[in-house]
Amino acid sequence: MVRHMPLSVATVVLALLAPGLVSSQTIHLSDTASPGEDVSTQSDAAVRITSLGSGCDHGCSGDACDDCSHDGGCGAGTCGGCGNCSGCGGCGGWFDRNLGRYFVPSDHRFSRFISPTTNPVYFEDPRISTEVRFLFIQQKVPLAAGGNSVQLYAMQAQIALSDRLSIVADKDGYIVSQNPLIDDGFADVAAGLKYNFYADPDRQRLASVGVSYEMPVGSTRSLQGNGSGEFHLYLTGAAQLGCDWHWVSGTGFRLPADTSDESQVWYWSNHLDRQLTDRVYAFGEVNWYHWMRSGRQTALAGVEGGDLFNFGSTGVAGNDIVTGAFGLKLKPSRCMELGIAWEVPLTNRRDILDNRLTVDCILRY
Repeated sequence: MVRHMPLSVATVVLALLAPGLVSSQTIHLSDTASPGEDVSTQSDAAVRITSLGSGCDHGCSGDACDDCSHDGGCGAGTCGGCGNCSGCGGCGGWFDRNLGRYFVPSDHRFSRFISPTTNPVYFEDPRISTEVRFLFIQQKVPLAAGGNSVQLYAMQAQIALSDRLSIVADKDGYIVSQNPLIDDGFADVAAGLKYNFYADPDRQRLASVGVSYEMPVGSTRSLQGNGSGEFHLYLTGAAQLGCDWHWVSGTGFRLPADTSDESQVWYWSNHLDRQLTDRVYAFGEVNWYHWMRSGRQTALAGVEGGDLFNFGSTGVAGNDIVTGAFGLKLKPSRCMELGIAWEVPLTNRRDILDNRLTVDCILRY
């Protein structure tokens, strides 16, 4: 009768019969080794088998496992509890060779999230990233506001200064218009800072705050460049729900420096997505805009400009517009997102939004 089974064989049997037990218990080599057996010869096999039975390839295994049988991000210290650190700190290849010397990489511990698509200027992703986002908007304007359509071609950028702080350039671009009230021209330019004050990679939760300033340097013929600028103060957060759902929520205030030329606005935006495959997400978003204070401009009295414009119109204080959107996102890798969303007002009030198509492409280091 065999008195002592070698550790590698015993661990294999235990892993096959009760894989969860192998991952949840610490095996002391000195306690299981046969008399006179070299403990060091067993350590590699033990580590391999323990990793095999970790449960991370078969769904969630407690708070320490965040990948839910997908390629998750890297948790602090323990790589999300799953021992999967591949790709953390960068995207490898061309990105690392050409950008690694100059830029701080994005925080890939939360790489299973996707960025919001609608309310693109103000609904901030709470993650700290180094990225560029190419944005196209096709917006149909109601007949009451002149009808026809407006297009925006823009590029947003974010540069991580550390794993907690980033510079965000969230508004720019060129406006093309078939609306009689808005002509072609450049949009205002906005930039600011975002700070991640809470991050829990194991539970996949995070929250950030930020501030930006919109400079009135756009084309006045495009109804940009009015006033003395606008401050944006915001709070944004995200949480993973179960294994395949993700919620992102952001709220903030748009506070113009000159309240006679621009209106004060509060907004609350929410994003909920489900990861359908390793690369495909379906999502829905809701945006609520509330005008706190009217401006003094009478050209478009009672009508405001939503997220892209601030007309400073009279008679808008107390108005509310809620929009809803649905869309799809493709993530060919953790360093790229391709998204499309269709958005319509859910309230009777529409102002200058009849419907909108938003397409974006994010390249993230």
